[in-house]
Amino acid sequence: MPRKIIVVTAAYGHDTIHAMGGQMALLPVIAAAGADGVEIRRELLSNEEIGRLSSLAFAIEMHNLQACYSAPEPLCLADGALNPLLPALLQEAHSLKARWLKVSLGHFTDQAVLATLRDWLLTSPVPLVVENDQTDCGKLEPMLHFKTASHTLGLPVTLTFDTGNWLWVGDSPEEAARHLAPAVSYIHVKAVVARGHTFHAVPPDEADARWLVLLDNLPADAPRGIEFPLQGDDLIAITRHYVELLRKESRHA
Repeated sequence: MPRKIIVVTAAYGHDTIHAMGGQMALLPVIAAAGADGVEIRRELLSNEEIGRLSSLAFAIEMHNLQACYSAPEPLCLADGALNPLLPALLQEAHSLKARWLKVSLGHFTDQAVLATLRDWLLTSPVPLVVENDQTDCGKLEPMLHFKTASHTLGLPVTLTFDTGNWLWVGDSPEEAARHLAPAVSYIHVKAVVARGHTFHAVPPDEADARWLVLLDNLPADAPRGIEFPLQGDDLIAITRHYVELLRKESRHA
């Protein structure tokens, strides 16, 4: 079965999205490129758009795409408490008919909060996935702690594995894959190059083969999300190129 490819709208850049009139305007591009789904970013929605997510859900369905929903919120706040916005965000994801809601981990320290999270998820028709971000909260140690605690409690939560973010926090993506792969249900694909004292996301065919080898160490059935820059005069052609690239069987399979 071909791998599912999701296009993250943020890959087109804020300026392009704004010039086109919002994320809904990207749906024809993503559909024409042959992708399976779209990741809608909450931070790129206006308050008015958030209030009518069902309309966006209808448009996504009309383009034969699956929806995913990403919110720039942590699972746990700075004091370790669960983010009280999560139930509302899960409801928004449901209105979007999203396959999952994606958040970052945040300051997870005490597994006692997971009992409440389990209660919230039992009443939600939308699953939750937790991503490694570019902060210290997204380092391997706290992500592994969360993975272990969730497994111990039988929590219905899986992980989004961002292939590039590990470099921002000084961790090895390969080591992270060894420890986290069994819990990964979604992969954010980005190649990363160092420029000066920081890192930049680049298309995978503009970097070495490290990203491809890394994908071999992650679940083959996990959808792959394009989160590197998609830029150029012909957005459909550029998007199609990378959809087809990521859908190919890896050379080590």
